[in-house]
Amino acid sequence: MKDERLVEMKIFRAVAETGGFTAAALMLDLQQPYVSRAVSNLEKRLGVALLRRSTRRLQVTQEGHQYLALCKRILDDIEVAEAQLSRASQHMTGAIRVTVATSFGMDQIVPLIPGFLERYPGLRVRLSLSDTLADVIGEGFDVAIRMGSLQDSNLVSRKLCHLQRVVTASPSYLARHGVPSVPADLANHNCLMWEPPMDHLNHWPFVVDGERTSMLINGNFQTSSGVSSVYMCLAGVGITRMAEHMVLPSIRSNMLVPLLTDFQPSDETAIYALYPRDSSLHPRVRAFIDYVGEGLKRPPWAA
Repeated sequence: MKDERLVEMKIFRAVAETGGFTAAALMLDLQQPYVSRAVSNLEKRLGVALLRRSTRRLQVTQEGHQYLALCKRILDDIEVAEAQLSRASQHMTGAIRVTVATSFGMDQIVPLIPGFLERYPGLRVRLSLSDTLADVIGEGFDVAIRMGSLQDSNLVSRKLCHLQRVVTASPSYLARHGVPSVPADLANHNCLMWEPPMDHLNHWPFVVDGERTSMLINGNFQTSSGVSSVYMCLAGVGITRMAEHMVLPSIRSNMLVPLLTDFQPSDETAIYALYPRDSSLHPRVRAFIDYVGEGLKRPPWAA
């Protein structure tokens, strides 16, 4: 008797991750009726409903989430074992779910993906670009690329590169409002602010008389998007403090002017790859992180 359990596990995982039978069938290169029948057979064999079906969408039940976690663990363990035995990482297959902030993702991660997919043709990358911090484990991501230190003990972090934030404004803004000469002058300027949960970045750090201090800035524009803040800065609305990968090109072309450089501290910010602890040995995850780390070893913005 042929054992279809691994096939059913792969199909159920694909349906749960893509949210539909048709999408899973396309991802697995199978016929949609076969995918639907496999999940129904699986539910019948287990005696539980794994999916809640409606005319609009599929929802994974509580039992489905429990079984999905087991499926991922079993299928990943098989992949790890085969990769270690064959030592043929170029033959890896499967999907990698990645979450990254919109601006950094578009600027720095997206350009690396074509080369990664060329090196590992059996892998697929599912990239989520969002300025909202994702629940890496709860939402089923394999890797999160983030700016800042690790705050979740259930995740492992790997530093990919250093990153400095720069205080800057447009020449048109400075012509109208003057150039701040010391950090305290920012109280008289319009500074571009962050919305929660990024509002801790509204405290701008400086070194004054050898002492590290911070200043709570204020202004008439607040956003959750670094891209929109840079746009407003270029438009002359106010002063921003932004990651250098976003502003250095404009500074080099004289569209923005760096400010208060004598008071700029050595920023402790860095770019990290974060991943669940049980993913630390998965070949596809390690391959992706290694590739991105190599691409950011000499950050393009620092050239």
